[in-house]
Amino acid sequence: MTKGLLGRKVGMTQVYEESGIAVPVTVIAAGPCDVLQIRTSDRDGYEAVQLGFEDKPRRLSRRSERGHVAKLSSKRSKKLVAAGQEVAGKAGCEPKRFVRELRGSTDGYAVGQKVTLESLADVGLIDVTGTSKGRGYAGVMKRHNFKGQRASHGVKKVHRHAGGTGSGSAGPSRLFKGIRMSGQYGNARITVRNLKVVRIDVENSLLLVRGAVPGPNGGLLVIRETNKVS
Repeated sequence: MTKGLLGRKVGMTQVYEESGIAVPVTVIAAGPCDVLQIRTSDRDGYEAVQLGFEDKPRRLSRRSERGHVAKLSSKRSKKLVAAGQEVAGKAGCEPKRFVRELRGSTDGYAVGQKVTLESLADVGLIDVTGTSKGRGYAGVMKRHNFKGQRASHGVKKVHRHAGGTGSGSAGPSRLFKGIRMSGQYGNARITVRNLKVVRIDVENSLLLVRGAVPGPNGGLLVIRETNKVS
């Protein structure tokens, strides 16, 4: 059974162990999530569970989003029924703001099921995926931690420049792929692995993990049981 949830980053704090050691933790509002679809190898070519997190108001939802979670009458559905084709079951819930698929075994899941934090009760290590903070167009000192040019006499107004890129004048007369230069910094999908689960508050749907997770407070996250233990 694939163990995972969708959630939202609340912020960071610290808790104390019984020995009195302070542990930095990130608080995540994890679940509850609705199972919207079950992907199967026969129909889709792979196995996965599609989860939805946080209700989206119907007035802000497109018809396709509403039809994804609830049965809507349409010409296409009527044609499928008339042709004898089986129409996929619906979760019968509100449209969701955040929808993601977790690949793996689908045993124990059913469309319309509510997945809560109890599913991670016996999980010790997790992987958290989120979108890092976007920092816009940044130079090499901020983006790649370059030390910059010398701040001495003879360096004229280029103290934060990258310097030579090593392309040469005769050959190869071009830049190789992967050269570290200025550009878009942040706003990228990042996965932090092997985060230790410190506490679980099932009643309030709060998950406390040791260390930091990507993204700002309020950012959406995908939480999975880790598949890589160091």
